[in-house]
Amino acid sequence: MNETPQKPAAATKAAAQKAVTKKATARKAVATKATAKKATTKKTAAAAEKAAPKKAAAKKTATAKKAATKTAPAKKTAKKTATKTAAKATAEAAAGKAPAKKAPARKPESRVAMVRRARRINRELAELYPYAHPELDFTNSFELLVATVLSAQTTDLRVNQTTPRLFAVCPTPEDMAAMDPERLEELIRPTGFFRAKAKSLLGLSAALRDRFGGEVPGRLEDLVTLPGVGRKTANVVLGNAFGVPGITVDTHFGRLARRFGWTTAEDAEKVEADVAEIFPKSEWTMLSHRVVFHGRRVCHSRKPACGACPIAPLCPAYGEGETDPEKARKLLKYELGGQPGQRLKPPADYPGQPAPPMAPQVAAP
Repeated sequence: MNETPQKPAAATKAAAQKAVTKKATARKAVATKATAKKATTKKTAAAAEKAAPKKAAAKKTATAKKAATKTAPAKKTAKKTATKTAAKATAEAAAGKAPAKKAPARKPESRVAMVRRARRINRELAELYPYAHPELDFTNSFELLVATVLSAQTTDLRVNQTTPRLFAVCPTPEDMAAMDPERLEELIRPTGFFRAKAKSLLGLSAALRDRFGGEVPGRLEDLVTLPGVGRKTANVVLGNAFGVPGITVDTHFGRLARRFGWTTAEDAEKVEADVAEIFPKSEWTMLSHRVVFHGRRVCHSRKPACGACPIAPLCPAYGEGETDPEKARKLLKYELGGQPGQRLKPPADYPGQPAPPMAPQVAAP
């Protein structure tokens, strides 16, 4: 029977010791690697912690620099404006002039306060223009109707200088309806847009002859059916020829109604409706005359004479125009500026000079 040979005990012991040593070496390598990794992580964290303040400081510096760059132009502009204002004030002081007053800051206004202010403006204007009147020359309702149609896109003065010749030739609707169109155009040529206006005058004259017995109707509903007649023209005729209250919204009235804060509307009919809610009906016609008078004489479209305006304390738009009193007085027109008015035959209580008639045209040789 064969027996398996046994390894020597010394060899077995050496192999076991070698295996233990190998395992110990592996454990040591793993531990060394973990320690290195931990040290690296700690070092990185410390570096990041150390760099954080520097990064924040750099970011803060960049933000401040950007803000300074953005603020610089504004500061420069403000400094320039302040210097200019100071120079102006110094020049005015040297010239012995009082500096122009600034518009006072206004608080939000209630509806009740606005209505009270508006009615006070009307009373002030009534004292300023007790002689306010329609600035078209007329002797009857037909002449006023024709003159109002002609006043579109021109001045009342130009109309008043044109109508004497016109009414001398055709004093009635029947006469005007029978006129030769070219002859009518020639008579009204100075008022501009003479072809369109001649067409309207011929049409409304024929309508008055055929539908109203040659008479101008006294109702708004009838007047606006005539060619060339809208609400503005109808209200002028009703208020001044028939005594029927009406608000005349022309360019002057609309401009001042917005400046006074009575309305924000641009449409004439909406302006009329807004203003009608503020004032009693009995005031409508004279209110129209007063506001238009003020718009033509003081509160001009491009350069209002704020410094010479008696109702400046009541006006939210004060400061839009010239506020220096001396300069503002030079902007006043018509009787307030010592100049002729627009009517060739003004009412007896008009304090200014009548307008001159149209200069005779010299025929070419």
